[in-house]
Amino acid sequence: MKIKIILLLSLVLITSCARMGQPDGGWYDEQPPKVIGASPADKGVNVKSQKVVIRFDEFVKIDNATENVIVSPPQLETPEIAAKGKSIEVKLLDSLKANTTYTVDFSDAISDNNENNPLGNYTYTFSTGAEIDTMEVAGYVVEANNLEPVKGILVGLYDDLADSAFQKKPMLRVSRTDASGHFVIKGVKNGKYRVYALQDADGDYRFGQKSEKIAFSSEVFTTACYPDTRQDTLWTDTLHIASISRSKYTHFTPDNIVLRAFNEVFTARYLTKNERVNHDHFVLAFSYGDKELPKIKGLNFNEKDAFIINANTQKDSIVYWLRDTALVNQDTLRMEVQYMATDSLGGLELQTDTLEMLSKVSYAKRMKDQKKAFEKWQKQQEKAKKKGEPYDSIMPKEPLRLKFDVPTTLNPDQNILITSQVPLDSIDISKIHLYSKHDSLWYNARFELQAVQLAQNGLPEAIPDAQLPLHEMYQLLGEWQPGIEYSLEVDSAAFVDIYGNCSAKIKNGFKVGNNDDYCSLLLTIKGMEEQSCIVQLLDRSEKVVKEIITDNGTAEFFYLKPETYYLRLIVDNNKNGKWDTGDFEKNIQPEEVYYFSEKLECRAKWDLTETWNPKAKELYKQKPADIKKQKGDKKKTIKRRNMERARELGIEYIPR
Repeated sequence: MKIKIILLLSLVLITSCARMGQPDGGWYDEQPPKVIGASPADKGVNVKSQKVVIRFDEFVKIDNATENVIVSPPQLETPEIAAKGKSIEVKLLDSLKANTTYTVDFSDAISDNNENNPLGNYTYTFSTGAEIDTMEVAGYVVEANNLEPVKGILVGLYDDLADSAFQKKPMLRVSRTDASGHFVIKGVKNGKYRVYALQDADGDYRFGQKSEKIAFSSEVFTTACYPDTRQDTLWTDTLHIASISRSKYTHFTPDNIVLRAFNEVFTARYLTKNERVNHDHFVLAFSYGDKELPKIKGLNFNEKDAFIINANTQKDSIVYWLRDTALVNQDTLRMEVQYMATDSLGGLELQTDTLEMLSKVSYAKRMKDQKKAFEKWQKQQEKAKKKGEPYDSIMPKEPLRLKFDVPTTLNPDQNILITSQVPLDSIDISKIHLYSKHDSLWYNARFELQAVQLAQNGLPEAIPDAQLPLHEMYQLLGEWQPGIEYSLEVDSAAFVDIYGNCSAKIKNGFKVGNNDDYCSLLLTIKGMEEQSCIVQLLDRSEKVVKEIITDNGTAEFFYLKPETYYLRLIVDNNKNGKWDTGDFEKNIQPEEVYYFSEKLECRAKWDLTETWNPKAKELYKQKPADIKKQKGDKKKTIKRRNMERARELGIEYIPR
């Protein structure tokens, strides 16, 4: 008995000694799962099975297989992919093609079940023929109009080099872009190809709907590879490098394809919206504009001279303001609307719709609200009367609401924007006064008023041949002198809207900034000396601050506030002053867009001079990270928590 007790104590002591230096609970699992086998075997040939089972050394899971796993050739029937314990099963529902290499690209979607240690980029491959195709093609897809990376778009190859293949045949081999717009197409047979990108709306792997986002290149490329060397860095943790090594690998080309994705102009025309949000107007919106505006026939009202019609520049959105207050107070307007619409053959034909425009707030409800407002005002006046304070016996009419965009400090090249909620019927220029202060005395200053609308770039532009009344937005242009104080004073009733509402008396004081408050940017654009270009200065939110059209390779921006700016350039091939999209059937690429890759820090009293070659850097590297909205996905890594745990315990940890 005594011997047994001694042996038991010895065993406890040995066990305790064996555990000395280990943290409580043991070390974290920092090993990614390992593939220990597959059926059919990875890189197997002459495969006939449509079911694949990949086995691992531990329990595994897949992160969003539908989105992250790509099977190539593309499958019209979505494959069934699922993790089951220590294995992953893939069932291909399409019939297998003869003499074809199949790839199941899991990217980094596989990790172990407990610690989420990622396996890393993993691709399973097999062939239904006698050999495996091993070539790869890689590149990037960016938005054509702003160079944002396009995430999740299909990129596919065609060995049929005809333009029509993209519309008639499904893609031969496919990949999908990650958050940085990058794609890799694997398992490619050595040969000549064309490459396309497609936001596939109907799952047929070809460009069949005009609404689908696409990208195409007319270039034909030949696959190739060569031995190369790269530098690999092994990190101990996020701050410390464990080792740097050089390793040999096979470099596949092309690996620098850049596709510019765009949506074609959707020319099919139909009515998309008809609504009467406010009782005083209604809106007709179309999928595409037409030079001829719709014709309206009133069914319960007389349409003659009933409207003031304001259409946007594309004439796809039309606002009908009701002139007569009797129509404004009519809750339901029934009408026949005739317009040109696309028929089943793609041509335009006259279409007639019967519409009911119902005011969202009824006349009775508006009258009730007005009565409540009057009773509240009346009580306030009675209370003032009892206290012997000034009071009114007639409730004043609500004045016309105008917005005057008058900053405290106006830039010398800036103008004052005036916006009304309702079209104006008249403007009495004699009641608008602009004064400038010189040597403590105020003098009349010259100004001009013009009707404007917002252009594609978000900046106001003059409406050609526009009469001053019957619009909602105006611009006051002055001969601004740096460092001078101004006062804009508007008499009551200077502006009258179409319902007879008058503006109130307004006074706005402001000062024009001194020249020393600003910066200038002088830009030389290499390689663009004979092309018409739109050069846009952008703020941190990518809003256009200023815009210049140039055809001599230079652009000058003056009166810039001391802020951070960015540059975008549009090659205006058709010289219409705006960016235009592409057209696949006409083999027209979208107009080229470039970004200056550095931010511009402007300081007061500075003249900033820059030389820019827009084509010197690859498109996918141009857009500054500060204004890029589509950020790259965070790379999945092993957490490396054992090193930190060992430091806390004061012991040495040697990673396996």
